[in-house]
Amino acid sequence: MRTPQISVVMPTYNRLGRLQHVISALERQQYPAECYEVIVVSDGSSDGTDDYLKGYRSERNLRWFTQANRGPAAARNLGIDKAKGELIVFVDDDVVPQPQLLAEHVRAHNEAARDVAVIGPLLSPDGFVMTPWVRWEQEMLMKQYRALQGGIWQASARQFYTGNASLPRARILAAGGFDENFRRAEDVELAYRLADRGLDFVFAMDAVGMHFAERSFTSWINAAYTYGGNDVIFARDRNQKWLLSAIENEFHQRHVLIRSLVGMCKGRPQLTSLTTSALKFAADAAGMLRVERLEEIAYSGLFNLQYYRGLRDEMSKTQSPSFLS
Repeated sequence: MRTPQISVVMPTYNRLGRLQHVISALERQQYPAECYEVIVVSDGSSDGTDDYLKGYRSERNLRWFTQANRGPAAARNLGIDKAKGELIVFVDDDVVPQPQLLAEHVRAHNEAARDVAVIGPLLSPDGFVMTPWVRWEQEMLMKQYRALQGGIWQASARQFYTGNASLPRARILAAGGFDENFRRAEDVELAYRLADRGLDFVFAMDAVGMHFAERSFTSWINAAYTYGGNDVIFARDRNQKWLLSAIENEFHQRHVLIRSLVGMCKGRPQLTSLTTSALKFAADAAGMLRVERLEEIAYSGLFNLQYYRGLRDEMSKTQSPSFLS
């Protein structure tokens, strides 16, 4: 197997405790030590991260940089600029790589025998207690992974999450790097530009990262809204004209309860707020009673309600016609 030089690029922001575990796991990779470096970019951390990195003595080639808080896109761009490797592997600061992660990324690139972007899975660690909304999100990811493994889906830009992914540095530079205007979905936006330039995507199930995901309910629900708005921006302003048609087709395939819920609440902010509260109450009650199916339905309703609200609100800024009108 060819052993390319790798630069692992990881932005971090106020996650010192988790960061220490990630760095330790990167030190124990089953990949030649002389063939990879680790680049950590502290994105304005204020929790002692910089002091920790300053005093850290790495068994591998670890370099770190700091910047004012400008978001993960800017942090990754800085890491890419400083990288020496021909292959960039992105890892998030809450994703603990399993020992074979780097070797499996390289294996996938070698098997492709051409330039590709490799997507590795973000799996739930055994024994790690997640909030129920994060647990729902992780299960949605697992459904994607099962579909990718089973050949139901082909890997695409829409599954390119930089918590665990890799591609040639030259390809990132040629595409212009991450767009720093986006603080969410900046990875997918870059992936769309990479796809426009002919880069293919492959899924490598054995390139495992354990995702210690922690997110408040407010952050989770706000993210769903932002994803909806960003999808409109990508379609309207980033030349992804196909995207809204794909989203419309997917909407019509959603469960009838989701479609009814979104239709009932469109243009009615007070009803949307009341429905959100009711769904959260239902989810909490289902969790206490351990009615898993009801809990899953409630969180699906919450996420989709906010996602389509974000999509509709962004479309209304330019009075664009919408299947949600």
